[in-house]
Amino acid sequence: MRKEKAVLTNGGTLHNMAKCKIFVFSSCFRYLFPMPNYIRCFENGHDLFITMVTHRRNPLLVENIDSLRHAFSLCKRRYAFDLKAVVILPDHLHMIIRPEMIATYPKIVSHIKRAFVYGLKQKGMDASDVWQRRYYEHTIRNEKDFKNHFDYIHFNPVKHGWARSAREWRHSSFEKFVREGVYEKEWCDFGGNVEIGE
Repeated sequence: MRKEKAVLTNGGTLHNMAKCKIFVFSSCFRYLFPMPNYIRCFENGHDLFITMVTHRRNPLLVENIDSLRHAFSLCKRRYAFDLKAVVILPDHLHMIIRPEMIATYPKIVSHIKRAFVYGLKQKGMDASDVWQRRYYEHTIRNEKDFKNHFDYIHFNPVKHGWARSAREWRHSSFEKFVREGVYEKEWCDFGGNVEIGE
């Protein structure tokens, strides 16, 4: 006990020794019990919020929107799913889908990616690295969760500084929902009071 007190008064050495022991223990723990691989959730009857991002945030999507639309069209011919909301930004997209068979949604994402890459190649473009390998997926659990992600999608161009209002951005499903009475046309219209950029 005396030895511990003596060490403690010597510049907090005992504290540093304890931190070292914790570090060694945590390192051994990670080695013996590695984190499991990410397991995706497959539950029929649920909507999915999905984000896909280009490799190194390359702004390819809007300038090749025709190829991306065609990729979606080809995918819908092969897989049955409802596209409930979508926004396309230059370097990423968000969407809410409900597949007829929930287990097909990784294939839906893969098919859209591959079809878009093929479309770029048809234009003679270098399509070696187009998409980030992974994508983000969230299973929507209830009506509130759906509304939060639904609004997030349509506010996204304003959030990233690409537009001053949701209606300014042409590459989303916002106008469709204005026509259906889901949104007011002026929803998230800040009247030019949003500073765009840094």
